[in-house]
Amino acid sequence: MLDKLKQALNEATDALKHQASQFGEGAKEKSFQLIEEWLQVFPKLELYGLRLTSFAISVALSPALEAELVGQHEDFRPERLDEILKEVKPNAALTSVFNAVRTTYNLHRRTYGDLNNPLVVKIKVRLSPEIKVYIGKPIIE
Repeated sequence: MLDKLKQALNEATDALKHQASQFGEGAKEKSFQLIEEWLQVFPKLELYGLRLTSFAISVALSPALEAELVGQHEDFRPERLDEILKEVKPNAALTSVFNAVRTTYNLHRRTYGDLNNPLVVKIKVRLSPEIKVYIGKPIIE
């Protein structure tokens, strides 16, 4: 009886390990696919005035790509951001970046603070991409 219980537990453990492995491989594959898609986006961001200043990749169970881009506030006035958003509408990644930039400027305007240079856009691509926009160079991350 004890042997049958051990065997059942071992089989269940093996099945869980196999499922976790399958899930891990699927997540890895999806992460690399997202990274490949974003690699096409960075040259387009440079055309709009966001210069790539830092680029990193982390290889783990869930791979990630991190990039930092820097721009000048003059290149992203409200009217220009509206034009850019119309131009990039078919591209979800570009739309996400410029919507984040526009939202950051809109919220910053409400603080009545100075526009400290530079404009910094940090992008982290993993299973759920993350975009951070800074006005001024962050001291603490």
